[in-house]
Amino acid sequence: MPNLWKRVSFALTAMVVGSLLTAVAITQPEGLRTAAVAQNTNSQPGRNQTPIVNAQNLVHAQSLSDAFHNVAQALRPCVVSISTKQLVRDPRVNRISPQFRYEFGPREQNGMGSGVIVRSDGYILTNNHVIEGADSLTVELSDGRTVAGTVVGADPQTDIAVVKIDVPNLRAAPFGNSDLTRVGDWVLAIGSPFGLDQTVTAGIISGKNRVQSIIADGNGFEDFLQTDAAINPGNSGGPLVNLHGELIGINTAILSQSGASAGIGFAIPVSMAQPVLQSIIETGEVHRGFLGAQVVDVTPALVDEFSLRVRSGAFVASVLSEQSADRAGLKKGDVVTRIDGRLCNGGTQLRNYVASRRPGSTIQMEVNRGGQNKRLSVRLTERTAEAMARFRGDENDFGSELVPVTPENQRKYGYRGLQSGLIVTSVENGSLADQADLEAGDVIESVGGLNVRSTEQLGELLLEAKRIGQPMRMIVRRGRERLILLIR
Repeated sequence: MPNLWKRVSFALTAMVVGSLLTAVAITQPEGLRTAAVAQNTNSQPGRNQTPIVNAQNLVHAQSLSDAFHNVAQALRPCVVSISTKQLVRDPRVNRISPQFRYEFGPREQNGMGSGVIVRSDGYILTNNHVIEGADSLTVELSDGRTVAGTVVGADPQTDIAVVKIDVPNLRAAPFGNSDLTRVGDWVLAIGSPFGLDQTVTAGIISGKNRVQSIIADGNGFEDFLQTDAAINPGNSGGPLVNLHGELIGINTAILSQSGASAGIGFAIPVSMAQPVLQSIIETGEVHRGFLGAQVVDVTPALVDEFSLRVRSGAFVASVLSEQSADRAGLKKGDVVTRIDGRLCNGGTQLRNYVASRRPGSTIQMEVNRGGQNKRLSVRLTERTAEAMARFRGDENDFGSELVPVTPENQRKYGYRGLQSGLIVTSVENGSLADQADLEAGDVIESVGGLNVRSTEQLGELLLEAKRIGQPMRMIVRRGRERLILLIR
């Protein structure tokens, strides 16, 4: 498993409420209750005896048990196990002639995950990290049949992938509305933890709108449902369903020090997964909407600094000229309070929502500007590498091209073993980056004591430095040295 932030481990999410299920189990064998009563029979004849367990008190627990059973029976045919094989070659450098490499015989890596059938003609939704790098896929159905699977498309930025099998008339899981899911709602997870296929566990939604910076090295789109599911290896890609038997999430990751369940699991909500699924099925890839504005969460500090009249929403930190936001009249300092009629809780929610819309689509925004409410209609363009590069160049006039650290690009600049950070690929003369003495090839590791994982995160930290009007410390790696530079 990847060693992620706080050892967030990818695994299929499963939910366990052992104490409740143990209590429910007491109600099943009638003989057990009778025996228990017999053991407590008073020696005096004619005395009425009281059972240890009063059946009247178990009515609600038994109803919940029945609901669990019905959902599990209905959804099991929709859940599959996914086995992957990958042939890995280990290149070894020839010490005499380093430009040549030896390739020893390939070795096989096997993986295991879960998936959920979402269309009767064989389309399966799972995690990208389940199928990433696989040379072949085998899908096992609930009835024991195994068939070959093919990857239709994958989206690392949401950790969603779509697999297709050529089997007709399959049972597909119905989609629910993850936006309406409440903290405290009961949910079930079905998957193959540790290879134990068709395992059903239960728990509750323990949080919503969680961002953990674990998808795509912190550059992905995250809006996790949090659950007390016992998420373990093999559960990834499996369904999280409500008591109506509706799919509300794709089990994805856990927060754990050991790699096994610690009671905090994360699932991708279907509100994020569905647009990706549809785009991949229709085009084989994902096309996202682009707003052309940097947005951050409204915080008490921002409320005080800019005398905002609202205390929640997405604060517009900057607007890129001649892009969607600018054309629609969105201004720096605005606070977006609603999007398409829904409450907007912060910048992350707005960013995810825009990215889930198709290019060319129009969204309606309610904006608070100096205490006055305005309605704007924004027609989105497409989020492309070119658009993002221009946006990064405009962010806070930092004046540097930056790319997140990957295993490939760090070797290009002479590094190895880096887990996070931003590599500086160029610096503009006279820019903020130049004034901070950054050079091409530097790696920005942290700013203000926080590890940096994305350009958007850096933009927020630079905005904070500007807000407080004080230099902010930046830890930079330059070759084998670590430097402390100041952003002023």
